[in-house]
Amino acid sequence: MIILSILFFLAVLIAFLSVVIVQQGTVAVITIFGKYARVMTPGLNFKIPFIEFIYRRISIQNRSVELAFQAITADQANVNFKAMLVYSVLNQAEETIKNVAFKFINEVSFMQALTRTIEGSIRSFVATKRQSEILALRSEIIEHVKSQLDSLLESWGYHLTDLQLNDIAFDEVIMRSMAQVVASSNLKAAAENEGQALLITKTKAAEAEGNAIKISAEAEKTAAQLRGQGVALFREEVARGMAESAKVMSEADLDASLILFSIWTEAVKHFAENSRGNVIFLDGSTEGMEKTMKQLLAIEKLNRVPEIASIVTPDPKARNTD
Repeated sequence: MIILSILFFLAVLIAFLSVVIVQQGTVAVITIFGKYARVMTPGLNFKIPFIEFIYRRISIQNRSVELAFQAITADQANVNFKAMLVYSVLNQAEETIKNVAFKFINEVSFMQALTRTIEGSIRSFVATKRQSEILALRSEIIEHVKSQLDSLLESWGYHLTDLQLNDIAFDEVIMRSMAQVVASSNLKAAAENEGQALLITKTKAAEAEGNAIKISAEAEKTAAQLRGQGVALFREEVARGMAESAKVMSEADLDASLILFSIWTEAVKHFAENSRGNVIFLDGSTEGMEKTMKQLLAIEKLNRVPEIASIVTPDPKARNTD
């Protein structure tokens, strides 16, 4: 009875040691007496007790790690980087799992090699650039690191999924100087914009003033022409009226000096009503009136010449009719 109990106990222990449960997202590497044997996939698995051993459980899920390190630019400026690295096992192929399991003695050694490799790659890239270029080269730095690490990580059985540079910062003194440069550049740009705006405003104002002067000059020119035409018409009508009056008075055998006296009195009345001065000089002498009368009679004779010519010269149409 005791022997049966011992055998039953041994059977249960062997069965218990034979069952291996592998969690989803992981695989188990099995060795026999220290030599690689096979890979167990997620789920229920069995192994030979006391012969097969689980050497390592490897996660095939994505893993992330944060990095913080410092680099020096070509002009000896310290740059502080904070990065996040996302990586995973390349695939679930047997050769890949063997590389992951046996390339490094443990996970700590792998992480140390990975982080130091990334830091060295970024430092070598930054060392060729100046501090003023670094902030604009974030994507170029990432591409440089990926191009150098892809083949290396594949030989280790891993794949670099993503690398993000979350923060790029310089020393406090450099940051203050860069802020001053940016502030001065903004002030310069603001001054240039203000100068351009003032120039545009002044130019537009000058153009508007020039256009206004031009319009005013054109209007003054037109007004002067109209005033001249009005004065000419006025003088023509006055001369015609005076000639007609002189003609009528001559036919009525009246003294033409009466017209001059009437014009003279009307002029004095007009001057008195509209003039703003206090002294008016008029030629009211008899000689002046006679001179004006002779001029009017001469104008009248000139106006009558076309009429006489039209009477003397027969109409060509009438001559042809005859």
